[in-house]
Amino acid sequence: MRLLVGLGNPGAEYAGNRHNIGFMAVDAIAARHGLGPFRSKFQGALASGTVAGEKVLLLKPQTFMNLSGQAVGQAARFHKLEPADVIVFHDELDLAPGKVKVKTGGGAAGHNGLRSIDAHLGNAYRRVRLGIGHPGDKARVHGYVLSDFAKADRDWLGPLLEALADHAPLLLQDRESDYMSKVAQATRPPKAKAKAEKTEKTASAAPASAKDTAAAPSPPQTPQDAPKTALGDALRRALGRG
Repeated sequence: MRLLVGLGNPGAEYAGNRHNIGFMAVDAIAARHGLGPFRSKFQGALASGTVAGEKVLLLKPQTFMNLSGQAVGQAARFHKLEPADVIVFHDELDLAPGKVKVKTGGGAAGHNGLRSIDAHLGNAYRRVRLGIGHPGDKARVHGYVLSDFAKADRDWLGPLLEALADHAPLLLQDRESDYMSKVAQATRPPKAKAKAEKTEKTASAAPASAKDTAAAPSPPQTPQDAPKTALGDALRRALGRG
């Protein structure tokens, strides 16, 4: 079993904040993989289900950011989970907007949510660092993280949340490098993405014979091919589109 934690602040007034991108990521995973509904438990909002055959718990602490560790610690102890079984999604000032890095352990780097989790669980858990950029002045950080994403941010934020959810099975399989790579590919700017796809296609494609084309069966539909209506609805709510 894995515990996936999204960090943020509870309440509608904080829903669109940069500091709440962790909540947004967990909501996207729940919508994409049909997990939930969320219910009140462990001083947080908890949902459960399976992703790629593995049991997962999704937790959004409702204690406000600087006390997030209380909820995470309670959930981990109740389910007898080790820190290695916990994955935390959080905002990261030191990464450019839309960039994603996964790491295990390390310091809190001034992030109050991580500092609280360290105090209740230790620091040997995995962190999915979601880049939100830096305002350029340390004095502006507090207001920056507690303000909503700008309209221009929607161009990268929506695709990022979709990619985080779509490729969550890789993260659960401890394939962190593959996860970061797939998310990066899915969130490339359109021109760069098209150029990369063209290069890959030219390098690997071999012309199929008429016989091969006629005999090739249609690929079976998988859960990844299913309509993403629920995820789309969740993203629109998170981005303030309805």
